[in-house]
Amino acid sequence: MELKTLIAKDLLSIQAVFFRPDEPFTWASGIKSPVYCDNRLTLTAPEVRTDVENGLKTLIETHYPDAEVLMGTSTAGIAHAAITAHLMGLPMGYVRSGAKDHGRQNQIEGRLEKGQKVVVVEDLISTGGSVLEVVQVLRDAGAEVLGIASIFTYGMQKGIDRLNAANVKNVSLTDFDCIAEVAAAQGYIKPADVRRLIAFRNNPSDESWRDVK
Repeated sequence: MELKTLIAKDLLSIQAVFFRPDEPFTWASGIKSPVYCDNRLTLTAPEVRTDVENGLKTLIETHYPDAEVLMGTSTAGIAHAAITAHLMGLPMGYVRSGAKDHGRQNQIEGRLEKGQKVVVVEDLISTGGSVLEVVQVLRDAGAEVLGIASIFTYGMQKGIDRLNAANVKNVSLTDFDCIAEVAAAQGYIKPADVRRLIAFRNNPSDESWRDVK
């Protein structure tokens, strides 16, 4: 089975990705969304977690063979970076959302030397804003950021454009389109809902996706 299909099935099976096109969720931004994503649930599902961490290891070895350090995003990426780094025998750290206001006032936790080749481990890519802040902190510290390895990406155009503008590569275990197709094939949603979901992905702020037939 293809890796992205396996991970899609895994995430659906534990409702880490949950589709509800007829009763949309409301994001903090106010956007009505047919999908809810909480990849933290993978941590409490050992079989799924094993697939995810082995998958991240494969992604990193394939796309970033020169990686020297893994850096997790705070907080969702920390555990995944730690487990994957353990599997790969690599150093690991993480980047705080802001510098500590005490002690050494670190924003980067763990030892990072200038010039080291870093891969950022993230659980979810939507518009790309938060992960790009992490990339910039690492670049400012002198790291060479090879790219991002993430569990799931929406594939939203805004996120794609932001990553391209910052010259940052992302590879994900699975994506929105794959999960939507698997969800329809396995009966989580109706086949006709796939078109509505893709319309949402293409323009999340436009609620006309709800009327797509």
